[in-house]
Amino acid sequence: MTILTETKDGPLVLSPDQVEEIGRTLDELRDRVVADLGERDREYIYSIIKAQRGFEIAGRGLMYLGFLPPFWLAGVAALSVSKILDNMEIGHNVMHGQYDWMREPNLNSRVFEWDNVCPGDQWKHSHNYMHHTYTNIHGRDRDIGYGVLRIDEGQDWHPYYLGNPLYAFLLMVFFEWGVMLHDLEADNIVKGKRSWSDLKPLLAGQLRKSGKQVLKDYVAFPLLTGPLFLSTLAGNASANLMRNLWAYSIIFCGHFPAGVQTFTEEETAEETRGEWYVRQMLGSANISGSPLFHIMSGNLSHQIEHHLFPDLPANRYPEIAPEVRALCEKFGLPYNTGPLGKQIGSVWAKIFQLALPPRALRSRFARFLPAALRKQPASGVIVMRQQSPTEAGV
Repeated sequence: MTILTETKDGPLVLSPDQVEEIGRTLDELRDRVVADLGERDREYIYSIIKAQRGFEIAGRGLMYLGFLPPFWLAGVAALSVSKILDNMEIGHNVMHGQYDWMREPNLNSRVFEWDNVCPGDQWKHSHNYMHHTYTNIHGRDRDIGYGVLRIDEGQDWHPYYLGNPLYAFLLMVFFEWGVMLHDLEADNIVKGKRSWSDLKPLLAGQLRKSGKQVLKDYVAFPLLTGPLFLSTLAGNASANLMRNLWAYSIIFCGHFPAGVQTFTEEETAEETRGEWYVRQMLGSANISGSPLFHIMSGNLSHQIEHHLFPDLPANRYPEIAPEVRALCEKFGLPYNTGPLGKQIGSVWAKIFQLALPPRALRSRFARFLPAALRKQPASGVIVMRQQSPTEAGV
């Protein structure tokens, strides 16, 4: 079988042998990293946990001086950093099983819980399993639009999507709550594909976890600061908002910038391991930045490497990224990366563009739209099955 994809230089066809060579190379890369795991990785995650706890203690402590605006702002900043580290570099990666090899009970993916309203077990189903197994496959990967957005040209337009920018904004502001509700598959309930009885255990878990989070951030810690109750409550809410805005931006840059590919179930049926690897590379995008930026993103700024090896410790992604990029260049595959401003800008442009009916973008009135909305989307990938390059029209 052959893989055909569009690149900036035109169509690219990979032979079955080339695809399997990519798979073997990446398997060897993974084996090499796994064999080298040890004290360096252990010290890294411990140092991140130590830093996260330090920022949380500092943030909680500064709230006692919250009647002074500079201290309140410093408290919000420290608590925001703590929550970002907890969710991105610790929670996300630990629940991927990246540190299970350490046999450390507090870092075991089966029992770890994060500072987030979404229960860990439900996140592991919607993210670890559904998203990472069926990455960017329409009808299988529910991260394509999260059940509320039109984020890819392959999704049929409906008048409901005129509110696309508003839905995206609300999802960004309340991102942890959106992540919590993700596994309920609300759109499938509306369509009658899922019954309310299916939701009872999920809702029970969500109420239990979110109740604890609300009690902690909006009742217990504010009460501990006595007369500064409202100030502390506002500080905690602000820190959660900062975490939500940051996490949404990093995660949406991982799969929705211009040039990222999506797939159909038919195209990916009976996929080989080499083809799975190629799909992960074509369906993900990186963000360039400093070492500190990568840590604050949970190294999801290396989304391509993360999707190739979701259970390898994230601190290894910057090290292997040059090899992955070189492999893409060797076979002419696109390696989608760019600074945060460029990636998130293209995401928001797509959100606004896809709110409009396709015919509006082709009509004579399209010239009155902003230039970013008139730009035609990049060609999507086509995975050819049991066909030769000639049959693919190349």
